[in-house]
Parts: sequence; structure tokens; C-alpha cells
Amino acid sequence: MSLHEGRLRALAAARERLGATAPNPAVGAAVFSVEGEVLGIGAHLGAGRPHAEVEALRTCGEALGRAHAVFVTLEPCNHQGRTPPCTAALLQAGVRAVWIGALDPNPHVRGGGADALRQAGVQVRLMAESASPDERRLGHHCEDLIAPYTHWLRTGRPYVTIKRVFDAAGRMEPPPGRKTFSSHRLLEYAHRLRRESDVLLTGSGTVLADRPEFTVRYDLDTRTSPRRLSICDRRGRVDDAYLAGAMGRGLLPRIVADIEAELDLLGAEGAHQVLVEAGPTLTGRMLDRGLWNRLVTIRQISPEEEQVTVERRP
Repeated sequence: MSLHEGRLRALAAARERLGATAPNPAVGAAVFSVEGEVLGIGAHLGAGRPHAEVEALRTCGEALGRAHAVFVTLEPCNHQGRTPPCTAALLQAGVRAVWIGALDPNPHVRGGGADALRQAGVQVRLMAESASPDERRLGHHCEDLIAPYTHWLRTGRPYVTIKRVFDAAGRMEPPPGRKTFSSHRLLEYAHRLRRESDVLLTGSGTVLADRPEFTVRYDLDTRTSPRRLSICDRRGRVDDAYLAGAMGRGLLPRIVADIEAELDLLGAEGAHQVLVEAGPTLTGRMLDRGLWNRLVTIRQISPEEEQVTVERRP
């Protein structure tokens, strides 16, 4: 396995934890020997639990003494929080080089971890400043990984992804008796979007028409805590039986009347990412009011062909 492949494995490990780490970002790390052999891969498992660097060092086992370099998707922390500083763990392990995918977007700590490592004699390299196109591309992927966290820090609101699905005729509603017209491949993709989100936002019309379960299937879920379900229901149409069933499926449902107020509240609660799975009325309202950051459109071209497009707001 090449050095680049090992770094990609760390990025993949972080992506597997999307939606399971709030209010912390998802982070992955890889440990290498001086020869470039991958000794361990780790990811942050959730708030209050060891960070990615510590997990990666732990997975090295008896090979820890050979640890020479670490790649981490996000700058190592240099402060005592619910866990000790990762810079201290790296120095204690004898790491001599640290490659950072993205600097911490928190202005209060940004650059502090990198500076502390440099002052201790560790070689620090930032992917964004590399002469290698592969490393710069990797840095871009690491920035994209924490886009919801960065947005939350900057605005106090969660990053909003709207998912739309159209059939070949341009309709968003599936035919009677069906809940979807997507293929198995795109259903799995949609469940990945659901997995990475802290909150699912829907409307009362969708609940009444489809009675959606809003669970994460295909063996994709990695959460250890309930996922919030916000239901826009201005007329009080959603019944108690549905709410009770949602709680039984491990969700925390909440009826809301004002979308913007709900986004403010969710941000204050530490939610980083919201996935909107709703009908054309609520979806259109949020698009018109600019209450979105990423728009995922799944379009059925024919019974055998589907297209996915992703648009991001600046």
C-alpha cells in the first residue's frame, strides 16, 4: 500500500463516522513507519471519546514503537477538553512528522496544534500548501469533510442538505402504492446522506402521505445516539401514534412551525448537518428562502438510467 493510499484510508475512516461525532467534526488518522508502511488507522468515534490520532496510535499495537509519521484529516488539538490534547499523545509516541489535511476552522485554536508540534521539533506539512497535486486534492477533500462543522462555527446554524428525487416525467411523488422510484444503488446513496446527518427535516405532508420510517438501512448506521427528526407541521396534523413510532425507531421527533427558528435552535444544540427529505412545498420554500447549503438532485432518466447532481451555495 502506498503512502497516498494510506492517507485515503484515513479519509475513508473519517467519512464512516459522519453524523456520529457532533458537536465534534469527523476526523480520521493513519500512522506510518519510516519506510511508509501503514501501522494503524483510526477515526474519532464521538464526543468525549478518544480522537482520531489516539485511536490510530492504539490500533498500531506492538508496532507502535515504529511509529514515525501520522496523517490526520484535521489539525491535532493542543488543548485540554473532554479528552487530553492530541499533540501530547503524538509526541509521547515519538512521532517525527505530521501531515495535516485541513487546519482547524475554529479561529480560537486554528494553527495552535501545528505550531506546538513544530516547536517540539516535529516536521509538519499542510496538504493545501504541498507542491503535489495529489496532496492538494486530498487537502480539498479534508476541507469538504468538515464543511458542515466549518459552517456551524461561522453561522451558528447547521449545514442544510436538500435531497430531491424526480421521476422521468419530473414528478417528485412516487406512484400510488410505492414510496420511491429510485434504484437500489441510489437508495443506498440516499441512506448514506441520511447517515451523515444529525437531523432529518420533513413536512407533515410527507409524514401523512408516506409514514416514512427515516431509519438508516443497508448496514450503514454508525450512530450511538438518537437522531433528531424535525417535522414542519403548522396545522398540527401529525398524529401521536407516528411520533411514538418514531421514538421507538430511535429518533427524537419534534414538531416545528418556523424553519428558521428551528435551524437556530438546532445549531444551539450542536447539530452540524440537516438533511431535508420533504415534498415539493417545503423543499421549494427552503430553496426560495435560501435555507440550504447543498442541493442533491436524483433524477430518473429512464427505467435503467438515473442521474445525480450536487450543487453547493457559496
